[in-house]
Amino acid sequence: MEPLLTQDGTPTLFHPGYGEAYHPRQGALLQARRLYLEKTLTHLHPAPRVLEVGLGLLVNFRTTLESALERGVYLRYLAVEREPLPRDLLAQVRLPLPRAEEVFAEILKGWPQACFRGPWGELCILFGEVEALELPRDWATAVYLDPFSPRANPGPWSLAVLQKLRRALRRGGRLATYSAQGGFRRSLKAAGFALHRVPALGKREWTVGIALKAPPG
Repeated sequence: MEPLLTQDGTPTLFHPGYGEAYHPRQGALLQARRLYLEKTLTHLHPAPRVLEVGLGLLVNFRTTLESALERGVYLRYLAVEREPLPRDLLAQVRLPLPRAEEVFAEILKGWPQACFRGPWGELCILFGEVEALELPRDWATAVYLDPFSPRANPGPWSLAVLQKLRRALRRGGRLATYSAQGGFRRSLKAAGFALHRVPALGKREWTVGIALKAPPG
């Protein structure tokens, strides 16, 4: 896999196995900020706890960490990753986030450990398929659903996984994702989320689900 530049000048990678890039051509950093950080209101939360499905190149993590460091808040970040990338590939994907990049450099030294902690917060990673993993209940203030697409990677978008994510999310918390696929949206509603369609960059819509109903099960 070789780095590709997106339109905002930040890099991503193309995964030949899935036939998709890790980020949209409009911008890796732009999507991380506008969709995942801002649409979940994590950029405003005084004690953010983020659960991400699809850690990938750690772009969403670094963007969220930069925001937390700028605001002086402690970040707790739990990620699910089935296929952790090699350290040398991750090292090629640098971002214009000076505070977060210092932490990222330290994380790379120990990659792929399961947990990293510091005065900035903590990053813990569950390696494996989200369908088979146990997630903490009522833990997250936000969920970033960012695996490869429902077409290429249907498992993380299934009703069973979305129900699991709803149970992991605190009431009032938000799930954000780039996908606007109809079957996924119907499953999201069935899992206990209030569905919101939000304007997107480079496509018509993104999806935000708000955990207003009691979680199933």
